[in-house]
Amino acid sequence: MARQFDVVVEKDSEGFFVASVPALSGCHTQARSLDELMDRIKEAIELCLEVNEEDIEQLDFVGVQRVTV
Repeated sequence: MARQFDVVVEKDSEGFFVASVPALSGCHTQARSLDELMDRIKEAIELCLEVNEEDIEQLDFVGVQRVTV
């Protein structure tokens, strides 16, 4: 059964794209291109699911906010 996860994508100061999955603690990866990043995050999600299948709480995406402090 296919499952959907929200992925947050950011770009670091060295130009790498960084992806993380808020619903899966510790599930993140990085790559130089967005295409490579999407391949890598799919693999990371599959690995996280193998390890944490019972502990996954499905989250509903609300939005992204940027806060200046």
